[in-house]
Amino acid sequence: MKKILFITFIILCLKVNAQETNSPNNNELKINMSNLIGFKWVDFSYENLLNEESSIGVGLLFSLDSDIGSIDEYRNFSLTPYYRFFFSNKYAQGFFVEAFGMLHTGKNDFYYDDDFNSTRVDEKYTDFAAGISVGAKFVTKRGFVAEIYAGIGRDLLGQSEIEVVGRGGVSIGKRF
Repeated sequence: MKKILFITFIILCLKVNAQETNSPNNNELKINMSNLIGFKWVDFSYENLLNEESSIGVGLLFSLDSDIGSIDEYRNFSLTPYYRFFFSNKYAQGFFVEAFGMLHTGKNDFYYDDDFNSTRVDEKYTDFAAGISVGAKFVTKRGFVAEIYAGIGRDLLGQSEIEVVGRGGVSIGKRF
């Protein structure tokens, strides 16, 4: 399932890039390196620059190791559409504020104790969160992109044991 979603994500990114646009460089493809290194998550994002001060994008995250003990070990997949507004004189870069939605899946761990032993039960869930992030994006003359951002969102469906989700990291990529 994860591989199918990843391939679909890449095909959509390439299809959007193949369409004619007014600007030759209004698409970005990035990978969140801090999530890959720190949590063993693959976190790709595609962003389309709407104009000099706003963009829309989507992030796709999936876990490479479901047994890793981390701050956010309960999440193993997320699809995160977002809208960014930039506060800079440069084209779609500098300080930004982002509104996002996050469809995420994972597992809740429950422990049941009786008189003699403890039983662990994993319960899978799917939830949707809405949130806000802040960050900064830097772009070189040749289109290399680096960004840093952090945000927080609240689960709206109440399916997850943890009600608040985090979003953030350090991403690198290419504007094309």
